[in-house]
Amino acid sequence: MSEEILVNFGPTETRAALVENGVLQEVFVERARTKGFVGNIYKGKVVRVLPGMQAAFVDIGQERAGFIHVSDIVTTNTEGVESRGNGEADIREYLREGQDFLVQVIKDQISTKGARLTSHLSVSARYLVYMPNSAHIGVSNRIEDEDERERLKRLVEKLAAEYADKYKGGGFIVRTVAEGATEEDLRADIPFVFRLWHDLADTIKNAKAPAQVYEDLPLYMRTIRDLMRSNIERVRIDSRECFSKMERFAKHYAPEIGGRIEHYPGERPLFDLYGVEDELRRALDNKVTLKSGGYLIIEQTEAMSTIDVNTGAFVGHRNLEETIFKTNLEAATSIARQMRLRNLGGIIIIDFIDMKDAEHQRQVLRTLEKSLEKDRAKTSITGVSELGLVEMTRKRTRESLGQVLCEPCPVCNGRGTLKSAETICYEIFREILREARTYENERFLVLVSQPVIDRLLDQESDSVADLEAFISRPIQFQVESLYNQEQYDIILV
Repeated sequence: MSEEILVNFGPTETRAALVENGVLQEVFVERARTKGFVGNIYKGKVVRVLPGMQAAFVDIGQERAGFIHVSDIVTTNTEGVESRGNGEADIREYLREGQDFLVQVIKDQISTKGARLTSHLSVSARYLVYMPNSAHIGVSNRIEDEDERERLKRLVEKLAAEYADKYKGGGFIVRTVAEGATEEDLRADIPFVFRLWHDLADTIKNAKAPAQVYEDLPLYMRTIRDLMRSNIERVRIDSRECFSKMERFAKHYAPEIGGRIEHYPGERPLFDLYGVEDELRRALDNKVTLKSGGYLIIEQTEAMSTIDVNTGAFVGHRNLEETIFKTNLEAATSIARQMRLRNLGGIIIIDFIDMKDAEHQRQVLRTLEKSLEKDRAKTSITGVSELGLVEMTRKRTRESLGQVLCEPCPVCNGRGTLKSAETICYEIFREILREARTYENERFLVLVSQPVIDRLLDQESDSVADLEAFISRPIQFQVESLYNQEQYDIILV
């Protein structure tokens, strides 16, 4: 199975795509004006403490104040070792309004919600996450082999002890990408994160809140640090300058991947060459067609995302139950890919076509679970509910693809529907009646869109005549070309 990483760099926007066997699996977008903040560290100022919610809002210099729960607050003892806040403790024991507070972003601001914060600070290298105020050494849960987990943990403990005299201690988490890493691979990361934190400590000391004191690597660098695995055949980037920076970064921190980084000099855009642009356009549609003829309907809302599976044109070759089973199997694989591609997060409800056979249900769930194994975001599936729905969650750390690339429709304000012309006609009739009872004017002038005018002068012409007779005043209509179907004004003349 071949995997490639494609990086399209521009002065205003950088995009990275993970392609598996020629099929787009994940996409990342970073814009210069709206860069994500996950991983950034801020010296913030507490602006509001909410004892009832056991939380606080912290000004970090962004558009919206960040949010921190008491369970994400850590304290350090006299030896500099941190302990987690008790989720039931009073947050006022830890924070007060106006206090300077060092925090790190763990979730970007999404829609109207500010960034989610923690005081459990960490900085990342290629194989390790360094936690300066912790004594814990752990291994990513996504490394499942127990022998490998134990080997990596022993290596990091040994290396941390070697550097204990030269640098202040701390804890480490071994990242998923470290699976199979050698002692020398891990050794290169430890002095790097120690030096990084030492330099950062001076910046923190001199910063005046609210201020950013640490910024994570740009997207094209993070692709090397976070996405590179042994099965990634190559990384192609269309910027020579960024290619040079990536090569230098790889040479210093990950020399084994240097030969897999390539500069793409072609005239044809890199994303067009791999069909990524077409896939991105399709990823913004709510309908996803399956090869069998079935299709998915994906709806994303503020509260949750729902996915409905339909057989569509697929009629099968044997019987209805077999047709449904095959459609659901194909849908399970497609759903896992669409969740990664669209970066759907939070609560996700999947409505597979009803299956009577319990074994079929089990196989469809297993297919979904297996397809989600490659997903770097944490997922949890609760099984099939009494209503036949599959309920699951997927960790949300950044905005979905639709939220990054789109904005709510200015006409319907994101509802996806408009009031019909008929409904607007009846609203206008009611408003005219209210105005006629209140004011003694000579006539009414209605400014409204063309579709509503057409209905008023056609299907509703008798109703207009009856209304004019009832209020004893004429009603005139005028097309307002800039109005959408729901907009109208009634002018008293």
